[in-house]
Amino acid sequence: MRYVEEFREAEAVQTWVSAIAQRVTRPWTLMEVCGGQTHSIVRYGLDTLLPEGVTLLHGPGCPVCVTPGAVIDQAIAIAADPQVTICSFGDMLRVPGDHQQSLQQARAAGAQVQIVYSPLDAVAIAAKNRDRQVVFLAVGFETTAPATALAIAQAQQLGLNNFSILLSHVRVAPAMAQLLADPDCRIQAFLAAGHVCTVAGLAEYPAIAQRYRVPIAVTGFEPLDILQGIYTCIDQLESERFEVVNCYGRAVQPGGNPAAQQWVERVFAIADQDWRGLGTIPEGGLQFQPDFEAFDASRHFAVNEAIGSTTTSDCISGLVLQGQKQPCDCPAFGRTCTPETPLGAPMVSSEGACAAYYRYRHSQVTMRA
Repeated sequence: MRYVEEFREAEAVQTWVSAIAQRVTRPWTLMEVCGGQTHSIVRYGLDTLLPEGVTLLHGPGCPVCVTPGAVIDQAIAIAADPQVTICSFGDMLRVPGDHQQSLQQARAAGAQVQIVYSPLDAVAIAAKNRDRQVVFLAVGFETTAPATALAIAQAQQLGLNNFSILLSHVRVAPAMAQLLADPDCRIQAFLAAGHVCTVAGLAEYPAIAQRYRVPIAVTGFEPLDILQGIYTCIDQLESERFEVVNCYGRAVQPGGNPAAQQWVERVFAIADQDWRGLGTIPEGGLQFQPDFEAFDASRHFAVNEAIGSTTTSDCISGLVLQGQKQPCDCPAFGRTCTPETPLGAPMVSSEGACAAYYRYRHSQVTMRA
């Protein structure tokens, strides 16, 4: 298949691995901030092919995983109203909130919770059920925010006063900057998420690269994409250059998608945002523009955000999301924490690092244990 198979060819993979080995003269630590890249790295064993001393850290690249537990608790509380239907993506239903309850458990207890594949599906449900309040739990990086903005515009056009949004969209570049600002930061280069840059473009990255002296390579999701990004970062590190390089030109334009950006800017404004595992990130999320606050579910439903622990004592998912620990470092991994009985969000989501390690390396970890 064009644009897929040729980016997985074993001979081409080995060529890039050899190029990386020839370029490396000292240890380097890179982080990817995309769950799709994490799964490719673990699935194809790309990290095991790299020269000794080249380390890949898995960052907060899963939007489901970084959604605050308090937001999930809000959704569960809203769903307790028998006149409300909560809609969201499938992965969100199983993610535990601060009180270790999930929307799936709320549905089992009788709440009206529906899986949708697009926020426009939630708008359609509201249009067909005008006697019910329909709330869409909106999560995701810059990639999914335009669809949420379009859904709100469509609901406004249809005059739906029974549709609202529980908003938890996050922005990746500010999270990268916050990770780099940590005094204990080990990150020396970033592999940036290609799908995010397809929408948002590259404008925010040069300032981060220069301020923190880290190369940033925008990459795709296939083995050759990722290896090219790794080589690009290492080549810069070896020559003490700190630039933003687009290695995903078949999908990413420097300016991103202007039409999508315009929709987001029309409906939302940049705001500080809580991230699970990272805390509050300045300008790390979105809030409603004044003209669209009528669609803000947190204004419609008087529910206080709960405060509590986002994980059990055995779960180290916060450290995994920060790249400080690997999933297999967790004492609960594969034992008390599995995809069927998850303790933390990274084991739930299809893009979570823990889920990737469980799917592709569980047997290896078990043998070592």
